[in-house]
Amino acid sequence: MENKLTLENYMDNHYIHRSNWLRAAVLGANDGIISISSLAIGVAAASSTREPILLATVAGLVAGALS
Repeated sequence: MENKLTLENYMDNHYIHRSNWLRAAVLGANDGIISISSLAIGVAAASSTREPILLATVAGLVAGALS
């Protein structure tokens, strides 16, 4: 019996096809952080009080969680 390394054997033993969930989680978290931060910064630039910033940030978090 030969231990010949073929593409099929390599892919069966490789973990790259199992790590798609990790890539999706990291990219999704990065996307969420950037979108919520930019929303908060945009509202903060247009408002001088704290309440609209908090309201917009919480609304963005809820909208991101539901989408």
